[in-house]
Amino acid sequence: MAVSLVKGGNVNLSKEAPGISSVTVGLGWDARKTDGQAFDLDASAFVLGQDEKALSDTHFVFYNNKASPEGAVSHGGDNLTGVGDGDDETIKIDFAKLPDTVKKVVIAVTIHDGQVRGQNFGMVSNAYARVINDADGKELARFDLSEDSSTNAAMVFVELYRANGDVKVKAIGEGWASGLAGLAGAMGVNV
Repeated sequence: MAVSLVKGGNVNLSKEAPGISSVTVGLGWDARKTDGQAFDLDASAFVLGQDEKALSDTHFVFYNNKASPEGAVSHGGDNLTGVGDGDDETIKIDFAKLPDTVKKVVIAVTIHDGQVRGQNFGMVSNAYARVINDADGKELARFDLSEDSSTNAAMVFVELYRANGDVKVKAIGEGWASGLAGLAGAMGVNV
């Protein structure tokens, strides 16, 4: 059974699945019925160095840049509606390919044109991030976001990192009212 994370909590994935080398982070959500305007949420990953900034602009992985330069982080494709059950978008992380210069991989979800459309995470329900071991498909950890980010158009869901040779995940749940531009800027990426 997957470990249920709370905001700020972390799990040692190496203890849950010894020998783990690759995971998929499944992200899901449901847009609430509002004014009928389309919702498009987008998953992304920021591959950060020791300075907590992206190693380069190409280390911002999303639907329009589907893989980091070394192929360690990849995006599973854009879901424009979020309709249906299960994961809406996925990010895969291959720790064997991840350079030693990487401190962590931050997984975020943003609302496309959220600020322009007046949309925010207060209009999104059932948002979650789950970490799946690629070797056996087993869900190891899950973070169900609370709905306390009603004014934010971008959310950092989780971050994955290595510590003392182990792979770990931490539940973040931090929102950004400034949307993708503000989040990317904070991560050192020019958008």
